[in-house]
Amino acid sequence: MLPGRAARRGLPRTPTRTPPTYAAPAPQIDCPRAKETSTMTVRRKTTGIAALGFAPLVLTMVSAGPAAAHGSMTDPVSRVSACFAEGPEAPKSPACQAAVQAGGTQAFYDWNEVNIPDAAGRHKEIIPDGKLCSAGRDKYKGLDLPRADWPASELKEGKHTFSYKATAPHRGTFELYITKDGYDPAKPLKWSDLEDKPFASVTNPTLKDGSYVFDGTVPKKTGRHLIYSTWQRSDSPEAFYTCSDVTFGGDAAGGGVPGKGEEKEVPPAPAAPDNDQVKKGLKNSTVDHQGHGGEHPASHTSPSPSTEPDEQPTEDANAPEPNGGDDKARLAETGGQDNTAPLAIGGAAIVAAGAGLLIATSRRRASKSRY
Repeated sequence: MLPGRAARRGLPRTPTRTPPTYAAPAPQIDCPRAKETSTMTVRRKTTGIAALGFAPLVLTMVSAGPAAAHGSMTDPVSRVSACFAEGPEAPKSPACQAAVQAGGTQAFYDWNEVNIPDAAGRHKEIIPDGKLCSAGRDKYKGLDLPRADWPASELKEGKHTFSYKATAPHRGTFELYITKDGYDPAKPLKWSDLEDKPFASVTNPTLKDGSYVFDGTVPKKTGRHLIYSTWQRSDSPEAFYTCSDVTFGGDAAGGGVPGKGEEKEVPPAPAAPDNDQVKKGLKNSTVDHQGHGGEHPASHTSPSPSTEPDEQPTEDANAPEPNGGDDKARLAETGGQDNTAPLAIGGAAIVAAGAGLLIATSRRRASKSRY
């Protein structure tokens, strides 16, 4: 039946059905820039995490390096300090000239490193007679020359304030010995030439203007003498040594009697190096304060027989063991805690593991977002 006829007869009109329409799927667009952006995001996250992971390792390497104590006695002035102040290339005093001729100039550019890295309080065991001023190191053999004309500081009996220039300060103990009556400066210095006990001893003295300052009571002496100092670190087995020539009563020339018609030659008074001299000398110094520069003596892992078996080093609660001592609370002022490295390495491992997990997750997400 035609539609027009149904309308004319009054019959209801059947509605026309519209066929459903379907949206065409969006075409897949391959966008290299989008992929590149996603990849760059992952890389940025990876780099950031990696940096966090390596930071503890870097700090570990920096903090784990051995920081060294360095310095020398400046009041009374030590032999090595006096010759450095005079100028290693052209020293003024005959004694310093002879010392440079014997050992070269480098020993005096490295004036603050007359040391033994593994001394651990065994000074008398490992430093032989005749080599006390050089600490047994061939590099500093010029300091051992037996002479009565070393530049000497005038000293008096009684209280005296001592000064020790510290180019790298550390905790430790200073002990000062003086030669016995009858000391002959024209003969090699032996341990038996020193008084049995130190006349001054101090642990962790005050550091003022770059120098350790401490008081001691000087015993009664006459004529020329020598003050021998040991600086034993408490955070390390390393120790430092100095020889300071001194006179009591103005007898600067010391041993020896002038002949007829001769005048007793008086050595010049020594001077300590000032800050400008120290800074200028750095360019020629091999001391780096991080494990030392220059030549070092052989290791003293096995104590050698003492030259005087009946004399043992004074026992001190602060004297370290060869491995650096068991007093973990006393740490170097320029060092750190002994558990820093393990903690840092452990933390770095954890962060690195987390970084790897995040990298894998980010890559999976980036891969899914492409489809």
